[in-house]
Amino acid sequence: MPAERRGFWSGLLQSGYSLGYLLAAVAFFVIEPAFGWRGLFAFSLVPALVSLWVRARVEESEVWEKSVKLNRTPAYQVFKNPAVLRRFVYLVALMTAFNWMSHGTQDIYPTFVKKGLGLSPDTSIAIAVVYNIGAIIGGMVLGAYSERLGRRRTIMIAAAAGLVVVPFFVLSSTVGWLMLSSFLMQLCVQGAWGVIPAHLTEMSPDTIRGFYPGVTYQLGNLIAALNLPIQEAIAERHGYPTAMAWTVTPALFLVIVLSAVGKEAKGIRFGGAGTQAPSPAAADPV
Repeated sequence: MPAERRGFWSGLLQSGYSLGYLLAAVAFFVIEPAFGWRGLFAFSLVPALVSLWVRARVEESEVWEKSVKLNRTPAYQVFKNPAVLRRFVYLVALMTAFNWMSHGTQDIYPTFVKKGLGLSPDTSIAIAVVYNIGAIIGGMVLGAYSERLGRRRTIMIAAAAGLVVVPFFVLSSTVGWLMLSSFLMQLCVQGAWGVIPAHLTEMSPDTIRGFYPGVTYQLGNLIAALNLPIQEAIAERHGYPTAMAWTVTPALFLVIVLSAVGKEAKGIRFGGAGTQAPSPAAADPV
């Protein structure tokens, strides 16, 4: 993607997650009553096959092909650079906070609506559709605006707005307020996420640009998997609103703090020396 449009495409790519979530909610509404949860899992083979077809037809990036020809440095040698290693640890911490923020506002929410508030599964699905529309809008709009505002500033603005929404998000009890507050929360949360595909890629050394973003993201996701059992344990003792407030609020604060102390490499041109950190001016994360 052109460097000057990277933010827009980042937001568009990330919004695919929210669109998939929305379509999965609709698929549950249509398939589960007739075929049960096993039928829903079986249907998931269809998008998997579509993804294989798409992947088979998409050409490799020209920058990637150029990098492969020019740089054959093994990953372990790249990590001998202290700046690369420090940034790796920093990005794992950032992705832990990000995943805690997103899963904290999503994973337990349908249970909160059904079990905590006693609303119907169909209502829960309708709310999920609404808040994923907010997520799609947030990812695309803020991803694009990160070209003007900067990656870190956009993330911090989105997370700060999420903090303002938290009281409404956790205390709403009527369908209308649930839809509005969850729409606004996912607008903020996935708005921050809309920056991440570009941000992680720009922060990665050339020779491990496939490895670096994927592994830092997934290690953060692994650590953030603790979020759901922690929320469930808190909910059993203090209720779902408290469980979400106690876990989501610190995650939003941590996203702001980590983004504030970090660096960014917005607009960096790919294809340079792969053993270097992406930008001399941003060699150290803190």
